[in-house]
Amino acid sequence: MEQLEQRPLTRAALFAADCGDRDLERSLAELRSLAQSAEMEVVLEITQRRDAPDAGNYLGEGRLSEARELCAANEVEVCVFDDELTGTQIKNLEDTLELPVVDRTLLILDIFAARATTNEGKLQTELAALQYRLPRLAGLRDGLSRQGGGGTGGTGARRGAGESKLEYDRRHLRRRIDLIRSKLSAIEQRRAQTRRSRQRHAVPVIALVGYTNVGKSSLLNALCGAQVEARDQLFATLDPTARKATLPSGQQVIFVDTVGFVSRLPHNLVEAFKSTLEEARFADIVLRVADASDPMREAQLRVTAEVLGEIGAADNETAIVYNKCDQIHLAAYDGICVSAKTGEGLDDLLRLLDQKLASRVAQVELLLPYDKLSLLGILRQGGSVQQESYQPEGVRITALADRRSLHLFAPYLLYSGSESDLPD
Repeated sequence: MEQLEQRPLTRAALFAADCGDRDLERSLAELRSLAQSAEMEVVLEITQRRDAPDAGNYLGEGRLSEARELCAANEVEVCVFDDELTGTQIKNLEDTLELPVVDRTLLILDIFAARATTNEGKLQTELAALQYRLPRLAGLRDGLSRQGGGGTGGTGARRGAGESKLEYDRRHLRRRIDLIRSKLSAIEQRRAQTRRSRQRHAVPVIALVGYTNVGKSSLLNALCGAQVEARDQLFATLDPTARKATLPSGQQVIFVDTVGFVSRLPHNLVEAFKSTLEEARFADIVLRVADASDPMREAQLRVTAEVLGEIGAADNETAIVYNKCDQIHLAAYDGICVSAKTGEGLDDLLRLLDQKLASRVAQVELLLPYDKLSLLGILRQGGSVQQESYQPEGVRITALADRRSLHLFAPYLLYSGSESDLPD
């Protein structure tokens, strides 16, 4: 069978201003990974040490002149900049380099657009892209041709010369932004309803958060026996995925996988995906997942903490999980080491979660009348039934129950000299 010809990768040059505000080597390595995820081949890296990026051209004119020659010699097709550029900077750079220019934010937006599969993911990505474009319309626009002019006398009053193309585009973008926000608001209302249902049935939620490509989806699969697609690429997961699991104590929990982070994640993306990220905000426990084999794992955790703070989840109960421990041995770490691939450490992680949720549950004995067996579903959702025996007056049950739902079972509790598990 004749194989399909593989499309060649786009040849790219990376640009960065070294202003001492970040680890340039690490930032460029991350930008390189982002470019590769966008099907680019990085053939050139160009940097310049500066006190601050140039307001008009980002880099100095001399450095850009050298860069134009280097790009031509290396057959570069696109220039990728390790910062968010203004519309004016993009226009000036494209004029100088004579090549298309993409900044860090637009590159991430392009990757998100390619990865989005659900309606919500597509809407969130489009919203972030429109918010990115809106303030850059003027800088990217060469001509402000007039749309439709007014009449020139005779019948009717004279109208103005008409709105400019820039004004028309701004109005169109704002209308589209408002429409998308209303659609996302409706989706968020449905998600909030699902969240309230979980809380009503007292099912603890554990959110997996962390840097992109640290193996959160693989960890979810290993913990829950789920089949969530896990790929070795940045931003493979854009939509929250929830799966049930049972802890060693028998307690039922829900694990939620979330979109991954990168350093300097564009603010518009954080805003657009805020409803998705709120799964972490409302979680009972947040697992901050890092790649144990990555030398920058501690920096990954700092980025994760920053984003959690931005969405209001900084004070949540957390635990640090180092995944991919089959690839490296950590001599000292503040967390728990696991491997989603080999299963190493997963039992320890589940036991740790049991300990953290222990105060949420109580050991109880019930005598549940046969006309109240519907309560068994609530009992199983928030805890676990350990023993059942059928008796003439009802079902005698030994169970682990969520303390928040104990009031539902108070009339049927059997006591043995202690009432400490009864609600106040």
